[in-house]
Amino acid sequence: MKFTIDRHERYVVLKPHEKVLDGSAAPQVKSEFIRINTDGQRNIVLDLSEVDEVDSSGLRSALMAHRMCKAMGGIFILAHANPAITQLIDICKLDDVLVSVPTIQEAEDIVFMEELEKEFRGSSASEEG
Repeated sequence: MKFTIDRHERYVVLKPHEKVLDGSAAPQVKSEFIRINTDGQRNIVLDLSEVDEVDSSGLRSALMAHRMCKAMGGIFILAHANPAITQLIDICKLDDVLVSVPTIQEAEDIVFMEELEKEFRGSSASEEG
């Protein structure tokens, strides 16, 4: 499976170059999520702009990435999910769990807002102590 990883200061974008994120592609994506996370990155964006279809294996990979990011105090975001993928997320009742936005820019904005909020909470807690 081909993919690109775009590393930024506060987040990493993983972009699969596959039409289908299924049982054959999902394990590789999952491995990359684990590698990114163990490298210390807590915010991951999955760019689905080239993905037309996701099955249950692809959704499980996304859920695993969500749990890993959350455990580290970060966020996992899906970007560029097409209507079919968005509908599958809704049908599986995962729309309250998985954050999905139309563009990478919106994902970046969410990451920066989350990070600013953490910094603010951290500085206000240290001022109180």
